[in-house]
Amino acid sequence: MSDLDLLTQSLARNVKRWRTERGFTLDTLAARAGVSRGMLIQIEQARTNPSLGTVVKIGDALGISITTLLDYEQGPKVRIVPAEQAVRLWHTDAGSYNRLLAGAEAPGPLEMWDWRLMPGEASPSDPHPTGTVELVHVTAGELTLTVDGVEHRVPAGASASFEANTPHTYGNQGAVPMEMVMAVSVPAVS
Repeated sequence: MSDLDLLTQSLARNVKRWRTERGFTLDTLAARAGVSRGMLIQIEQARTNPSLGTVVKIGDALGISITTLLDYEQGPKVRIVPAEQAVRLWHTDAGSYNRLLAGAEAPGPLEMWDWRLMPGEASPSDPHPTGTVELVHVTAGELTLTVDGVEHRVPAGASASFEANTPHTYGNQGAVPMEMVMAVSVPAVS
């Protein structure tokens, strides 16, 4: 079985499990996530490989991390994620990418990401639920962080935090690759 098949089946099982645990119907989850009921049915039947944006919306609507949605094992309290098991969810032909390094439920989703953006590239993000906070630490290059239309420069060695309930974009307007580590904390669904 390929990695993609494993992720598709894990996503199917976990979306259905968490939707049921939250007491959401397909229609309720579709409305909360802004995803069609038909798309949710295809996801729960492992008949589609949805976009990263769709997976993020579903995770946000369920109040769980992408790591939890894609997890194919119920692990012990201590979970080691070997480098080769980090999940690359987005990449470009130029060499930009993000990798989900680890995640947990604490009490809402908590995720740690590794990002690389090549010069001239950017990755926009839709608003997350109110109360979501992101922390970034730039290890190389300079991040152009745009939050709610305002640009902020974050040079190598610097860190930033922001409320992520508005549109935001990670960009590299420099001449060298930008690398950063990012943590995302999403509040638990009440």
